[in-house]
Amino acid sequence: MTKILMTSVRDDEQAAIKQFAQEHDVEIITTPKLIDDAVDLTAGVDGLVIQQRSPVDPAVYPQLKANGLKQIATRTAGFDMVDIQAAHDNGLTVTNVPAYSPRSVAEHALMQIFRLLRKSYRFDTQVASGDFRWFSDEQALEIHTATIGIIGVGRIGGTLAKLLKALGARVLGFDVQPREEMRGIVDYVSKEDLLKQSDVVSLHVDLNPSSTGLLTAADFALMKPTAGLVNASRGPVVVTADLVAALKDHQLAAAALDTFEGENEVVMTDRREKGLADVPLVEELHAMDNVILTPHIAFFTNLAVKNMVDFALEDVLLILDGKPSPHEIK
Repeated sequence: MTKILMTSVRDDEQAAIKQFAQEHDVEIITTPKLIDDAVDLTAGVDGLVIQQRSPVDPAVYPQLKANGLKQIATRTAGFDMVDIQAAHDNGLTVTNVPAYSPRSVAEHALMQIFRLLRKSYRFDTQVASGDFRWFSDEQALEIHTATIGIIGVGRIGGTLAKLLKALGARVLGFDVQPREEMRGIVDYVSKEDLLKQSDVVSLHVDLNPSSTGLLTAADFALMKPTAGLVNASRGPVVVTADLVAALKDHQLAAAALDTFEGENEVVMTDRREKGLADVPLVEELHAMDNVILTPHIAFFTNLAVKNMVDFALEDVLLILDGKPSPHEIK
């Protein structure tokens, strides 16, 4: 019987894992550990599925090769935690899950767009302190009167665009490879024009050398002082120090960040006692009353979790059977 090891497994994934094992007659071994700490468990297994944000220890790749593994499947869209060249040098095929329920992240982004347009971050802070007043500068935009800019109009950004269009918003898009089927839903413009015109900008790009540091101080200076930013893609797409400065200088009004620089140190940790002093940029964001932070949970829905488990395991079985996976990272 085929044996597959899955690392960094959460309780909420177990039902989907059990169902897949039964339907495909495979044995799946699970551990909450990162692969860095569980590489000894790969002895005697045929396949490997990981999920983590921190880089895989370079020593892992030759150990996987020595244990006879042929692949690594990451059950995430992002794969920057894997050194693709090191994996290939050790005969390992790498796959990801690029298309798990795009609505999960798109719906989260839509929720945050509404929160920024309705300035809920200000009312949350006021009411929490016992202040139930409202003020003239807290008047909101109805979404059908707003212009929303989407940077990265792929599966997730395109899904968000359709949701926004259905609500009557004007949708601007910037993408290095504009999709023809999105024209009529999205008005493609330059990044500069998108930043200048949008009431909220939502980021939906992969993390790669061209997207790292995509938004800097110069970009924030182009935005309306009343505008907001949503980041549900990857933290390093935004230069966080520049974003903090722009928010403080009122170059833009607010930000809703599900991903942010420094998240690897804080996501899935309890910081109520320890605090955030060791991650000063996160500490600064957390202290700002015009920043909404969520712990990288935009993907975290019933359908997305099942898709991530199923698609990653299906890729493992394809590769073990000598067949190509459509999700292979070259």
